Amino acid sequence: MTDLSHAVQTDDPTTGTQLPETGDLISQEVCLDEEQHYRIGAYGLLAQLLRHMPDQPMLDQVAGFAGIEPSRDELALAMSMLGLSASDSRPEAVNSEFHDLFIGMGRGELVPYGSWYLTGFLMEKPLGRLRDDLAELGFQRQEGVTEPEDHVAALCEVMAMLINDGTSFQQQSHFFEAHLAGWLERFFTDLSEAKSAVFYRAVGRFGTAFVAMEKRYLSMSV
Repeated sequence: MTDLSHAVQTDDPTTGTQLPETGDLISQEVCLDEEQHYRIGAYGLLAQLLRHMPDQPMLDQVAGFAGIEPSRDELALAMSMLGLSASDSRPEAVNSEFHDLFIGMGRGELVPYGSWYLTGFLMEKPLGRLRDDLAELGFQRQEGVTEPEDHVAALCEVMAMLINDGTSFQQQSHFFEAHLAGWLERFFTDLSEAKSAVFYRAVGRFGTAFVAMEKRYLSMSV
C-alpha cells in the first residue's frame, strides 16, 4: 500500500467532536502496522480536503501522487489521477470550486452530511444515534462548534482516531457500518460527477475507491 501520511496537513479541525489534529494522529501511530498507517493517512487526507479549501502547499503535497504507477488497481489509479489533478490546479480555482460544491448561496451543490443522505433532511435520527455512539466512545463536542457531527470530514477524522487508538476491528467495523457505509460511497460518487467539480472530481474518485477497499478490509478483519 502507498503511504498517504505525507499529504496530511495539521490544521485545527472544526468538527463537532473533540479530536487531536489529524497530523498528530499520523505521528502517534508508530506502533501500528503498515495497513493501519495507510488507513489513517487516507482518512486524514479525505478529512482535510473535505473540511477546508486546500492551499498551495497542500496541493503540492497531493500532486506527489502523480508519480504512482497506474495499474489495474482502481485505488492506485485514483490516487495517480488525484495527483495529476492537484498538479494542474491552483488554490483560487479550487477555493471557488469548494464554495460552489459545499457552501454556495444558501447551500452548495452537495450536502456533505450523513443525515441528509440517509433521510433527505439535516439533524435527523441518524445524527442522534451518531452522537450516542460518539459519547460512548469518549468523544466530546467542542464548545462553540455548531457544525453537526455527521459531516463527512468529521466522520473521516473519527475513523482515523479509532484506528490510531488501536480500537478493535469489531468496533471500527460497527462504527463504519452504523454511520458511514450507508451513504459515504454515494457521496463520493456524487462528488466525482458534480457539475461544479474539477479537482474535486478526482477527490470523489479517490474516495469512492478507498471506501470500496475499506468495506472489503473491514469485512475480512472482523
